[in-house]
Amino acid sequence: MKLAPYHQDDPFRLLRDFGKEIDSFFESPFKGITKKDADFALPSLDISEDKDNIYVDADLPGFEQKDVKVKMKKDSLVISASKDDKSEEKKKNYYHCERYQGSFYREVALPQAINDKNIKASYKNGVLKVTLPKSKEEKEKEISIDVK
Repeated sequence: MKLAPYHQDDPFRLLRDFGKEIDSFFESPFKGITKKDADFALPSLDISEDKDNIYVDADLPGFEQKDVKVKMKKDSLVISASKDDKSEEKKKNYYHCERYQGSFYREVALPQAINDKNIKASYKNGVLKVTLPKSKEEKEKEISIDVK
């Protein structure tokens, strides 16, 4: 017969058990989510600006240009894409087929008005580059005020 330790008098047993559960959750919070799922869910963005433009670069590996949509909302840039992926492998003794459907949606709040007539976007090797020219009317102005 196997003996098990008896812990009824240990007031901290429940806390230790709870701690172990929390630790196991944080060791693998995304268990079951594949790299492909993560890429579709949240592509990485780089956002920068200079005095004239705001630049947004998005890494969208695996997407073709036709899959990607870019549009302006009132004060934000919206990047979205969807893709249906199917791979098949047929050999003499087996048939393997996988299907994947994925999409993502990112909305980037812009710090100031954009001249939407001169927006430029390019897509090459899985990288979307968007140049958003700042509106001239909303540029920072310095005003002198006489205090009397």
